[in-house]
Amino acid sequence: MKPILAGLWPLLMLIGGPVAAAATPTAQEILAASDAVRNPAKPFALQTQLIEYRNGRESANLSLAVYAKAEASGGQYRNLIRFLKPLRDANKLMLKSGNDLWFYDPASKASIRMSPQQRLLGQAANGDVVTVNLALDYRASLVAEEDTLDGDRQTRKCYKLALAATSPDVTYHRIEMWVDVANNQPVKGRYYSESERLLKTAYYRKYEQQLGSMRPTETVIIDGLDPNWVTVMRYSDWNWRDVPDAWLQRDYLPRFKAE
Repeated sequence: MKPILAGLWPLLMLIGGPVAAAATPTAQEILAASDAVRNPAKPFALQTQLIEYRNGRESANLSLAVYAKAEASGGQYRNLIRFLKPLRDANKLMLKSGNDLWFYDPASKASIRMSPQQRLLGQAANGDVVTVNLALDYRASLVAEEDTLDGDRQTRKCYKLALAATSPDVTYHRIEMWVDVANNQPVKGRYYSESERLLKTAYYRKYEQQLGSMRPTETVIIDGLDPNWVTVMRYSDWNWRDVPDAWLQRDYLPRFKAE
Protein backbone atom coordinates (compact mmCIF):
# COMPACT_ATOMS: atom_id res chain seq x y z
CA MET A 1 0.00 0.00 0.00
CA LYS A 2 1.30 3.38 -0.93
CA PRO A 3 1.83 5.91 1.87
CA ILE A 4 -1.27 8.08 2.34
CA LEU A 5 0.72 11.32 1.83
CA ALA A 6 2.01 10.09 -1.51
CA GLY A 7 -1.55 9.60 -2.67
CA LEU A 8 -2.51 13.09 -1.55
CA TRP A 9 0.48 14.78 -3.18
CA PRO A 10 -1.26 15.73 -6.47
CA LEU A 11 -4.20 17.18 -4.54
CA LEU A 12 -1.91 19.23 -2.26
CA MET A 13 -0.09 20.59 -5.27
CA LEU A 14 -3.39 21.48 -6.93
CA ILE A 15 -4.87 23.41 -3.99
CA GLY A 16 -1.61 25.09 -2.94
CA GLY A 17 -1.39 23.22 0.37
CA PRO A 18 1.49 23.10 2.88
CA VAL A 19 3.95 21.95 0.27
CA ALA A 20 3.40 25.05 -1.88
CA ALA A 21 6.17 27.66 -1.75
CA ALA A 22 5.33 30.98 -0.08
CA ALA A 23 4.88 33.79 -2.57
CA THR A 24 7.28 36.73 -2.48
CA PRO A 25 5.44 39.89 -1.42
CA THR A 26 5.13 42.64 -3.98
CA ALA A 27 7.48 45.61 -3.87
CA GLN A 28 4.65 47.89 -2.73
CA GLU A 29 3.75 45.47 0.07
CA ILE A 30 7.39 45.36 1.22
CA LEU A 31 7.56 49.16 1.26
CA ALA A 32 4.28 49.43 3.20
CA ALA A 33 5.55 46.89 5.74
CA SER A 34 8.75 48.90 6.24
CA ASP A 35 6.61 52.03 6.73
CA ALA A 36 4.77 50.20 9.53
CA VAL A 37 8.11 49.44 11.20
CA ARG A 38 9.06 53.13 11.21
CA ASN A 39 5.64 54.56 12.04
CA PRO A 40 3.19 53.73 14.83
CA ALA A 41 -0.37 53.27 13.59
CA LYS A 42 -2.02 55.58 16.17
CA PRO A 43 -1.34 59.29 16.90
CA PHE A 44 1.95 59.68 18.74
CA ALA A 45 4.65 62.10 19.81
CA LEU A 46 8.42 61.88 20.13
CA GLN A 47 11.50 64.05 20.34
CA THR A 48 14.03 64.24 17.51
CA GLN A 49 17.58 65.46 18.00
CA LEU A 50 19.67 66.37 14.97
CA ILE A 51 23.44 66.60 15.31
CA GLU A 52 25.66 67.70 12.43
CA TYR A 53 29.29 66.54 12.24
CA ARG A 54 32.03 67.93 10.00
CA ASN A 55 35.19 65.85 9.84
CA GLY A 56 34.19 64.08 13.05
CA ARG A 57 33.52 67.26 15.05
CA GLU A 58 30.05 68.43 16.10
CA SER A 59 29.13 71.64 14.27
CA ALA A 60 25.40 72.10 15.01
CA ASN A 61 22.63 70.69 17.20
CA LEU A 62 18.85 70.98 17.01
CA SER A 63 16.01 69.43 19.06
CA LEU A 64 12.38 69.10 17.97
CA ALA A 65 9.11 67.81 19.39
CA VAL A 66 7.13 65.89 16.77
CA TYR A 67 3.36 65.28 16.90
CA ALA A 68 2.05 62.94 14.19
CA LYS A 69 -1.36 61.66 13.15
CA ALA A 70 -2.45 59.72 10.08
CA GLU A 71 -5.29 61.13 7.98
CA ALA A 72 -8.55 59.24 8.33
CA SER A 73 -8.78 59.05 4.54
CA GLY A 74 -5.67 58.12 2.61
CA GLY A 75 -3.45 57.23 5.57
CA GLN A 76 -0.70 59.79 5.00
CA TYR A 77 0.60 61.50 8.13
CA ARG A 78 0.04 65.08 9.19
CA ASN A 79 2.70 66.52 11.49
CA LEU A 80 3.24 69.43 13.82
CA ILE A 81 6.88 70.11 14.66
CA ARG A 82 7.84 72.35 17.60
CA PHE A 83 11.41 73.62 17.87
CA LEU A 84 12.92 73.08 21.34
CA LYS A 85 16.63 73.93 20.99
CA PRO A 86 18.63 76.04 20.41
CA LEU A 87 16.83 78.61 22.54
CA ARG A 88 16.82 81.20 19.76
CA ASP A 89 14.51 78.90 17.79
CA ALA A 90 12.36 77.66 20.70
CA ASN A 91 8.61 77.45 19.96
CA LYS A 92 8.93 78.00 16.24
CA LEU A 93 6.61 75.60 14.43
CA MET A 94 6.50 73.60 11.24
CA LEU A 95 3.28 72.05 9.95
CA LYS A 96 2.86 69.35 7.31
CA SER A 97 -0.71 68.92 6.12
CA GLY A 98 -1.17 66.92 2.95
CA ASN A 99 1.62 68.00 0.60
CA ASP A 100 1.80 71.48 2.14
CA LEU A 101 4.60 72.43 4.53
CA TRP A 102 4.42 75.63 6.57
CA PHE A 103 6.89 77.35 8.91
CA TYR A 104 5.58 79.64 11.66
CA ASP A 105 7.68 82.10 13.70
CA PRO A 106 5.92 83.48 16.81
CA ALA A 107 8.12 86.60 16.66
CA SER A 108 6.78 87.69 13.28
CA LYS A 109 3.45 85.86 13.62
CA ALA A 110 3.79 84.89 9.96
CA SER A 111 3.47 81.45 8.39
CA ILE A 112 5.57 80.81 5.30
CA ARG A 113 5.20 77.96 2.86
CA MET A 114 8.35 75.86 2.63
CA SER A 115 9.77 73.15 0.42
CA PRO A 116 10.26 69.66 1.90
CA GLN A 117 13.55 69.51 -0.04
CA GLN A 118 14.97 72.53 1.81
CA ARG A 119 17.68 71.66 4.30
CA LEU A 120 16.85 71.98 7.97
CA LEU A 121 20.20 71.03 9.48
CA GLY A 122 23.19 69.36 7.86
CA GLN A 123 21.94 66.75 5.41
CA ALA A 124 18.51 66.52 7.05
CA ALA A 125 15.81 68.19 4.96
CA ASN A 126 12.49 69.52 6.21
CA GLY A 127 10.86 66.41 4.78
CA ASP A 128 13.16 64.12 6.76
CA VAL A 129 11.85 65.17 10.18
CA VAL A 130 8.15 64.63 9.41
CA THR A 131 6.47 61.23 9.57
CA VAL A 132 5.59 59.87 6.13
CA ASN A 133 4.31 56.65 4.62
CA LEU A 134 6.58 56.22 1.61
CA ALA A 135 4.23 53.68 0.03
CA LEU A 136 1.68 56.46 -0.52
CA ASP A 137 4.14 58.81 -2.24
CA TYR A 138 6.32 56.40 -4.24
CA ARG A 139 5.83 53.58 -6.72
CA ALA A 140 8.10 50.69 -5.72
CA SER A 141 9.69 47.98 -7.84
CA LEU A 142 11.71 45.01 -6.59
CA VAL A 143 15.23 45.13 -8.03
CA ALA A 144 16.88 42.20 -6.26
CA GLU A 145 17.40 40.23 -3.08
CA GLU A 146 20.95 40.84 -1.93
CA ASP A 147 23.25 41.04 1.06
CA THR A 148 24.11 44.55 2.24
CA LEU A 149 25.99 46.07 5.17
CA ASP A 150 23.87 47.84 7.75
CA GLY A 151 24.89 50.84 9.87
CA ASP A 152 26.82 48.56 12.22
CA ARG A 153 28.65 46.92 9.30
CA GLN A 154 26.72 43.69 9.77
CA THR A 155 25.58 41.77 6.69
CA ARG A 156 21.81 41.50 6.28
CA LYS A 157 19.82 39.85 3.51
CA CYS A 158 17.59 42.53 2.02
CA TYR A 159 15.07 43.33 -0.62
CA LYS A 160 16.43 46.14 -2.77
CA LEU A 161 13.61 48.43 -3.86
CA ALA A 162 13.59 51.22 -6.43
CA LEU A 163 11.14 53.98 -5.46
CA ALA A 164 9.87 56.49 -8.02
CA ALA A 165 8.02 59.58 -6.81
CA THR A 166 4.38 59.87 -7.84
CA SER A 167 4.23 63.62 -7.09
CA PRO A 168 6.69 66.52 -7.51
CA ASP A 169 5.87 67.69 -3.96
CA VAL A 170 7.72 64.88 -2.17
CA THR A 171 11.18 65.28 -0.66
CA TYR A 172 13.15 63.09 -3.08
CA HIS A 173 12.76 62.35 -6.78
CA ARG A 174 13.75 58.72 -6.34
CA ILE A 175 15.05 56.44 -3.59
CA GLU A 176 16.88 53.13 -3.44
CA MET A 177 15.77 51.31 -0.29
CA TRP A 178 17.09 48.14 1.35
CA VAL A 179 14.59 46.30 3.58
CA ASP A 180 15.48 43.27 5.71
CA VAL A 181 13.89 40.12 4.24
CA ALA A 182 13.34 38.59 7.67
CA ASN A 183 11.52 41.39 9.48
CA ASN A 184 10.82 44.28 7.03
CA GLN A 185 13.13 46.63 8.92
CA PRO A 186 14.49 49.44 6.72
CA VAL A 187 18.27 49.07 6.67
CA LYS A 188 19.63 51.62 4.22
CA GLY A 189 18.42 54.22 1.75
CA ARG A 190 20.00 56.23 -1.05
CA TYR A 191 18.24 59.47 -1.95
CA TYR A 192 18.47 61.19 -5.35
CA SER A 193 17.59 64.58 -6.78
CA GLU A 194 15.61 65.11 -10.00
CA SER A 195 18.97 65.57 -11.78
CA GLU A 196 19.94 62.07 -10.60
CA ARG A 197 22.56 63.35 -8.16
CA LEU A 198 23.06 61.21 -5.05
CA LEU A 199 22.14 63.57 -2.23
CA LYS A 200 22.71 61.29 0.74
CA THR A 201 22.87 57.76 2.09
CA ALA A 202 20.95 56.98 5.28
CA TYR A 203 21.36 54.05 7.68
CA TYR A 204 18.52 53.10 10.05
CA ARG A 205 20.00 51.88 13.33
CA LYS A 206 19.56 51.09 17.01
CA TYR A 207 16.28 49.24 16.86
CA GLU A 208 14.36 49.27 20.16
CA GLN A 209 10.93 48.25 21.37
CA GLN A 210 8.89 51.46 21.06
CA LEU A 211 5.09 51.79 21.00
CA GLY A 212 4.47 48.11 20.41
CA SER A 213 7.12 47.32 17.81
CA MET A 214 10.85 47.27 17.13
CA ARG A 215 11.62 50.65 15.56
CA PRO A 216 14.82 52.48 14.53
CA THR A 217 15.80 55.09 17.11
CA GLU A 218 18.67 56.57 15.08
CA THR A 219 19.26 57.51 11.46
CA VAL A 220 22.79 58.28 10.25
CA ILE A 221 22.85 60.43 7.10
CA ILE A 222 26.02 60.72 5.00
CA ASP A 223 26.42 63.39 2.35
CA GLY A 224 26.42 62.12 -1.23
CA LEU A 225 29.64 63.96 -2.12
CA ASP A 226 31.48 64.43 1.17
CA PRO A 227 31.52 61.36 3.47
CA ASN A 228 32.97 63.51 6.26
CA TRP A 229 29.72 65.48 6.44
CA VAL A 230 27.39 63.42 8.63
CA THR A 231 24.05 64.19 10.27
CA VAL A 232 22.68 61.96 13.04
CA MET A 233 18.97 61.94 13.89
CA ARG A 234 18.04 60.40 17.27
CA TYR A 235 14.48 59.65 18.37
CA SER A 236 13.46 59.51 22.04
CA ASP A 237 10.52 60.00 24.44
CA TRP A 238 8.09 58.03 22.29
CA ASN A 239 4.54 58.14 23.60
CA TRP A 240 0.97 57.66 22.47
CA ARG A 241 -0.49 61.12 22.26
CA ASP A 242 -3.82 62.64 21.33
CA VAL A 243 -3.12 65.03 18.45
CA PRO A 244 -6.20 67.26 17.97
CA ASP A 245 -7.15 68.05 14.39
CA ALA A 246 -7.04 71.75 15.32
CA TRP A 247 -3.26 71.52 15.85
CA LEU A 248 -2.88 70.44 12.24
CA GLN A 249 -4.48 73.53 10.71
CA ARG A 250 -2.42 76.45 9.43
CA ASP A 251 -4.82 79.00 10.95
CA TYR A 252 -4.31 77.48 14.40
CA LEU A 253 -0.52 77.93 14.51
CA PRO A 254 -0.60 81.37 16.27
CA ARG A 255 -2.77 79.85 19.03
CA PHE A 256 -0.81 76.65 19.60
CA LYS A 257 0.35 76.16 23.19
CA ALA A 258 2.52 73.20 24.16
CA GLU A 259 0.94 71.06 26.88
